[in-house]
This record gives sequence, structure tokens and C-alpha cells, in this order.
Amino acid sequence: MRIELADHLAAHLPRQGTFDAVLSLTGRVFREHKNRRTFRCEIGGRAYFVKVHDRTPPAEFVRNLLHVRWPITSAAPERDAIERLVRLGAPTVRCAGFGERGGTPWTRQSFIITEALEGFIHLDEAVRSWQSLPHQRQSRLKHAAVAELAAIARAMHENGLNHRDFYLCHFMLPQRDFSTFERGDELRLHVIDLHRVQIRPRVPIRWIAKDLSGLLFSSLDLGVTSLDGLRFLRTYWGRGWRERLRQRGTRGFLRHVIRRAVRTYRGDFGRSPALPAGLASF
Repeated sequence: MRIELADHLAAHLPRQGTFDAVLSLTGRVFREHKNRRTFRCEIGGRAYFVKVHDRTPPAEFVRNLLHVRWPITSAAPERDAIERLVRLGAPTVRCAGFGERGGTPWTRQSFIITEALEGFIHLDEAVRSWQSLPHQRQSRLKHAAVAELAAIARAMHENGLNHRDFYLCHFMLPQRDFSTFERGDELRLHVIDLHRVQIRPRVPIRWIAKDLSGLLFSSLDLGVTSLDGLRFLRTYWGRGWRERLRQRGTRGFLRHVIRRAVRTYRGDFGRSPALPAGLASF
């Protein structure tokens, strides 16, 4: 059995039976799926999110393998992803506790405790709120968001991480009076919901496409333009981005990303999105 706790948690959880004490915590449930439960609670006056991974039944484990899906059986990948992102300087949640026991997927139990991002708002909600602001202010905010999204995506993909649920709702930023946002200000986007992150020496191209199509899909109803896409690529690819854009293979890759985003949109909403002209031409 392994347990790691930040000082504040160690001071407010029992020293004996700590693992069971964490599993018995209760709070506002945000997600519950099969053997995984995520809830918000307060410990010692501070707000935390607790994610508990319970035992995976052998039949469920085998069923996933037969469908060529590696099941999520531990909180360890999320902890590892947080640690890697912190080393890369990419803002994310802070891990305050981790525990694991059991040697096989069907006996393993684990948990991860992260500090709640108090005073934060989801990026998709923020973008909707910007639509009531003057056009110039909206543009400044959008340019900053695109640049920060591209920088996070580049840092992850260049260092062997892919998210798998790379949507705008999985980014958060500090709440503020956005009507006072000026050029040069930072939004400080934080990437969250990391339990499906994969870590490898190199990210396969199909997983890069999945992440980028997720960002595009979640932007389609929020006024994304082809110019936003170019701004994203300028930061994501860096120096030489124009030359790369002219390459035949690159255009084929971008066409795949766009079509995948459109396919996801149709599957979710039962209709085709209104693509900006520059994207529809791919």
C-alpha cells in the first residue's frame, strides 16, 4: 500500500486507516462511472476534489481488452500527468494526495486528491460571457486564449503527453472582470480532467489529431474563425509554421482534424456545424 499526503491533509486525516478514511469521504458528486467516482469535499476548511478508483471486475477488464481499450484502473496516471505538466510549466491542478493498494486491476483501489480551483471558471463558459463585450475586447481575449491553448498543446505533444478529452470545458481560468482585459494580460489557463492522459516518449500522430479535433469541435459554436486557426498553428508549430502549412502532408493532416471535429459534432448534435469558410475549404 502507498499513501502520499500534503501536510494539510496529513494533519486532518487519521493516521491509522488513512486509506479507508479517504474512501469513506463524501461530498458533492460531479461524476460517477462504473468503478470511478469524483466528488468535491472540504477537509480542514479547504476545498478538494477526490477521485476514487475502485476495483475493476475481471469481466470488465477482459471486455475492454477485447475491444482494444486499455481500462483505467488506477489514479496513478493522473498523478503522473500532473507531475509532468508541473515540470513543463503548464498550469494545472495541484495534487494534494495519492494512494494505491492491491496488485491486480481486480483488487486495486486508488485515489487522488487535488486542490479545488476556487474562483475559477471553465473556458467555454468564459468565452460565452465574452460575447457581450465590445468587439475589440473580445478579440484581445480570444487571441490570448488561442495563444495559451496552443502553448499548452505544444508543450504536451512535444513531451509525450496527449489528453484524449482535449475540450474547452477541460480548461479553467481565474474569474475576473474581463471587460478590463488588456493586450499583454494573461488568462492563465489551467488544463484539468487528466485521468485519461497518456504518456509516451512520442505521441502518435493519431492521438495528436484527436486532441486537436477536440479543441476545434468544442469551439465550433463559439465563434471560431479560420484566422483563429492560423493563430493557433503559429504558436503550436512555432518558427517555420508558414512553410509547414504549405506542405502537402500537413494539409492532409489538418483536413483529417477538421473532418473528425465535424463528425463528432454531427454525432453529438445531429446536424452539421457552420464551418468558417477557411476551414470548410480543406
